[in-house]
Amino acid sequence: MLTIAKTITKPGPDHPGFGIYVHWPFCAAKCPYCDFNSHVRHKPVDQMRFARALEKELTHYAARLPKLVVTSIFFGGGTPSLMDPSIAGYVLDVIHRLWNVDKGAEITLEANPNSVDAQNFQGYSDAGINRVSMGVQSLHDDELRFLGRLHDVAQAKQAIKLARDIFPRMSFDLIYARPNQTPDGWANELNEAIDLAVDHLSLYQLTIEQDTMFHKLYERGKFQLPDEETSVALYEMTHETCEKRGLPAYEISNHARPGEESRHNLTYWRYGDYVGVGAGAHGRLTLANGRIGTTNEYNPERWLERVEAGENGAISQEVLSLEEQGDEFLVMGLRVKEGISLARYSALSNRDINQKRLNMLIEHGLIEQPSKDRIRATREGFFLLNSVVAELASD
Repeated sequence: MLTIAKTITKPGPDHPGFGIYVHWPFCAAKCPYCDFNSHVRHKPVDQMRFARALEKELTHYAARLPKLVVTSIFFGGGTPSLMDPSIAGYVLDVIHRLWNVDKGAEITLEANPNSVDAQNFQGYSDAGINRVSMGVQSLHDDELRFLGRLHDVAQAKQAIKLARDIFPRMSFDLIYARPNQTPDGWANELNEAIDLAVDHLSLYQLTIEQDTMFHKLYERGKFQLPDEETSVALYEMTHETCEKRGLPAYEISNHARPGEESRHNLTYWRYGDYVGVGAGAHGRLTLANGRIGTTNEYNPERWLERVEAGENGAISQEVLSLEEQGDEFLVMGLRVKEGISLARYSALSNRDINQKRLNMLIEHGLIEQPSKDRIRATREGFFLLNSVVAELASD
């Protein structure tokens, strides 16, 4: 019997909610731009063994956080759509058994839009998934090949249509600022994406991450990214196009029709509590001894052995200092259009924002202050967010 809680106060800036993140670390192939904790296994994975380890880890955290109401669950990866729907259902049953789950909880699964994954969509829906997030990445076949994707555009469009028919909510990702990409070309691709009856888009500029295949190829001069002027033009056009089409940016890289924002990711950005289970998962938990950050063993097999031998796969459970909490709050909260509460920053960090630095950022058009207690990054501030946060975090 599933335990369903009454609807709690609607998550918002002052009520970040409580999320559970489940990491499924396996992929059919490693994308050349990806630095996430994903692993390719050429032999079948014992999925039930991993599911029972997830159950053990979830049980451990439920004993520490027994009274919280779950407002969102997110299956990320890796590629969680390689998980059999029955395994997703097993994990969801465990979560419902251990915690009260809000009756309106958002339950998301990341998926690839190839035909094999799409065949399981109905099974995921039957298991309790009510939102799917697909890694489409491009609507051009040649670009998909460059990005190392295993699907083509036709498969992506078919998967999007199927997802719209099965799930109440869906989103998909695109990567832009690719080699030789022009603002006009990206505008056409972006408008085509919005035409696919989408309520939410995650739009990421291509970045070159350390220890990826793209990093090696980029260092060898095998391809180039757009110059800074073009990158700025692509960024501006992305925000302007989405806003005109009814999907304004609510976070630096995420666009949604009002009410269709990712509630789980907002829990992160609003600095709420969340449990992270699975290989490489992270968590942030407020306990009696303070706020802690958890980091799990990255290697799937070592994580599995660690959990089976104990209670959880955490290789680090660190109490965060007040300064660390304040810095994280700035980094996460200023990513979101709604911005941050100055009073909450002071409560977390035990210090106030330097007023002279804040005034300087306001004068330069990078920060605005819509109310006495609230500040937020402007569109220009979003583009220079690392520098903005560094200024505000300084003494």
